[in-house]
Amino acid sequence: MPSLERRLGPFPATNLVIGDMIGAGIFTTSGLLMAELGSPVMMLALWLAGGFLALCGALCFGELGAAMPRAGGEYVYLGELFHPLLGFLTGWVSFFAGFSAPLAAISMGCGEYLTGAFSGPVGSGDPAIRVKALAILIIGSLAAVHLRGIELGARVQNALTVGKVMLILGLVAAGFTAGEGSVGHFAGGSPAVGDGWGWKVAGLSLMWIMFAYSGWNAAGYVGSEIRDPARNLPVSLLAGTGIVILLYLGLNVLFVYALPPGKMDGVIAVGGLAASRLWGRGGEVAVSALIAFALLSSVSALIILGPRVYYAMARDGYFFRSFGEVHPQSRVPSRAILLQCGMAAVLVVTGTFEQILTYMGFCLGIFPIVTVLGVFRLRRMGSVGWNSKSGGGQIGAPEGPGTGPAEASYRMPLYPLPPLVFALASCLILVLAYLERPVESSIALGTVGLGIPVFFLFRRRRRQATGVSRAPATES
Repeated sequence: MPSLERRLGPFPATNLVIGDMIGAGIFTTSGLLMAELGSPVMMLALWLAGGFLALCGALCFGELGAAMPRAGGEYVYLGELFHPLLGFLTGWVSFFAGFSAPLAAISMGCGEYLTGAFSGPVGSGDPAIRVKALAILIIGSLAAVHLRGIELGARVQNALTVGKVMLILGLVAAGFTAGEGSVGHFAGGSPAVGDGWGWKVAGLSLMWIMFAYSGWNAAGYVGSEIRDPARNLPVSLLAGTGIVILLYLGLNVLFVYALPPGKMDGVIAVGGLAASRLWGRGGEVAVSALIAFALLSSVSALIILGPRVYYAMARDGYFFRSFGEVHPQSRVPSRAILLQCGMAAVLVVTGTFEQILTYMGFCLGIFPIVTVLGVFRLRRMGSVGWNSKSGGGQIGAPEGPGTGPAEASYRMPLYPLPPLVFALASCLILVLAYLERPVESSIALGTVGLGIPVFFLFRRRRRQATGVSRAPATES
């Protein structure tokens, strides 16, 4: 059966991280954050704190990815280091909240900006319908590109990501040199802190911010397709995350410079509104169109990443096996790509960005906590040898079905601080967010719980098909 090939160097891998991270979150959540927090300074402080946590996570995933450079990311790490159930659950959640839902939301965000920029040319009728139609068209068009092969997909991804970074740098530079803003806006607003309610709001806000930073682990999902992964995978995670932190801080400073806190409150398309205040209606149209272009990079990255998780699950027998097939010519998991894009199209038709933001944030915050703690187990196994209950190999054994992780040549600096800081802070964020938004958070927990019986159904089918119980298959 055809398998994935190592064709990606450090530049496209880093672009994949940047492209996946910079999406709808940075262009849509700052207005919601301002409505909750009331203070520009606190909002900027939380964006910086979220970036620090993302960097801690990237350090951990760099070490894990260097030891287990296979397609699937968290699915592989959790399944190898702990139990196949945890690996399955992160893949299960990824299908709904990790990739399909963000793909739908970002495509809709792109449609929102396009509709705002070209409200006249796109015609009359219900704007919501136009947004949904544009979102589905965007998903279908980029799916067609990535079905052609990873090399073409990587070239398109590189162009979109470089264009996105240039757009953000140009926007920030032009805003401060030629825009009509005010540094007095930073002193406005009134902080919503000082009591229990304020801390819950801060926790919810950080969860939204971590959704905007999600993607710092993106290169791990294509570990089977990265050349020299022991070096290039950690480099891509750290470089991509560091660049995005700087870009996010620059954009948020520009938003506050352009808009007083009261004008930002609750605004979704905050980038377009900031451009309108800086340069007038013409600036709003131009920047809205450019932001829509920037969001295409995130749509493209999600179409690359998500299917690799379902591909890995299917190859291990924990998903429908047809989705583990690789197209013989394009050498991509074509059926998994079509599955994810189809699910995203369904969500576009049935949902809105606001409805799924908190749900996505809570779901996406659960499994990275357990995954970064896997660094402790990885290091212990590196010193005593791999002996998984589910059938692992030995540390340093060749990659293949049923083997455990190899001892990584990359070791994170400042160990054990990064995994401890990330895990403790992320747990606190989830607890505070649950107290602030229990309904959406409970739905997220319900999604995880529903995956447990599904796992055992797939495991029973897997045992019936093979007659044995093995650890998740791995791929070189």
